[in-house]
Amino acid sequence: MKTPLNNISATQSYLASVRGDKGIWVIIIMLSLISLVAIYSSTNSIAYSLGRSAHFYFFKHLGFVTLGLATLYVCHLIPLGWYRKLAFPCLVLSAILLITTLLKGSTNHQATRSLSTFGISISSAEIVKVAMVLYIAKVIEDRKFETFKDFSIYLMFPIATLTLMLMWGSISAGLLLVGTSFLILLIAGISFKHLYKMIGIYFAGLCLVVFLAHSTPAFKRILTAEQRFLSWVKGEHEEKKGPTQIDYAKMAVASGGIFGKGPGNSTQRYILPESHHDFIYAIIIEEYGIIGGSVVLMLFLWLFFRTILISKKCTRSFSSMLVIGLGLLIALQAILHIGVNVGIMPVTGQTLPLVSLGGTSFIAVSAAFGMILAVSRTLEKDQTNKEYVL
Repeated sequence: MKTPLNNISATQSYLASVRGDKGIWVIIIMLSLISLVAIYSSTNSIAYSLGRSAHFYFFKHLGFVTLGLATLYVCHLIPLGWYRKLAFPCLVLSAILLITTLLKGSTNHQATRSLSTFGISISSAEIVKVAMVLYIAKVIEDRKFETFKDFSIYLMFPIATLTLMLMWGSISAGLLLVGTSFLILLIAGISFKHLYKMIGIYFAGLCLVVFLAHSTPAFKRILTAEQRFLSWVKGEHEEKKGPTQIDYAKMAVASGGIFGKGPGNSTQRYILPESHHDFIYAIIIEEYGIIGGSVVLMLFLWLFFRTILISKKCTRSFSSMLVIGLGLLIALQAILHIGVNVGIMPVTGQTLPLVSLGGTSFIAVSAAFGMILAVSRTLEKDQTNKEYVL
């Protein structure tokens, strides 16, 4: 028969197995709780319009959160040696998934971004971004890149290939990947000569893609991105037929004030498209004000600060680049999302990590957090044993 002491002992045993940076654990828990509240509020109107219960999307997202936290827990226990071995296979598998998505995926808003199988929608871009960071960290550890040829074969070409495929369905996802990759290479101390050449080649490639977009329908997303950027620069409506989604987002932010309208009192959620995906930050500010929005922003900045601290403690480049790379990826995506929602950036379609509704996104980001905590956990263990083998 179990006694209270047995339950306490079991709880202590479970907590003992949860290791890693305590600050990051706090960030994960806080973002997950914020996510549940924000999703419940922002999806009421959508559920009603589809004839579903007001709790439908809440419980759906609760399932994603549960699965994501389980993924995070498992990933944070995996030895770093396994991640080193899985880096290249993960990149290949994610590339295959991305190609399959482009060929057989479902199209939404004129973009092919997800692959439906057995009733489950998989967003391959989210998986590719994490896999690429893992691959870059492994290659940086294995090679010195003394020649540009070596750099091109193992880094520049793979990054360019996956970026081009991502841009076929999402320009912002491709730019986020190449931007994150470039920053990782810069932090890793890759030769400036290699990076300058990389920038020149990528810029020439981008100009070619833009040119092709105006002469062939193969790159329709480029034209969409160009139109959104020009509309944002000019301050005009995309179709000049009235307010657009960014206008509604600005209304939500402006009406939030300092303290917000209160939980569940958003009015723009009834009008704003994708309020539970691309514009959930605007709903958070409308309901919780500048204070609530600042808390969310500070959590992502805190995350990046914690990843810097962990990275500095690592003695092997793989661990260091993996942590700082994943921290950059998550933080940059959050900044992009927030920038769009407050009107200082053109619409990108990037979700808010661990907050927006989305199964693949939540699980992929959870896996990224798990890898960061795996490094932190191993670092704690090695420091205890006086063995620095990270």
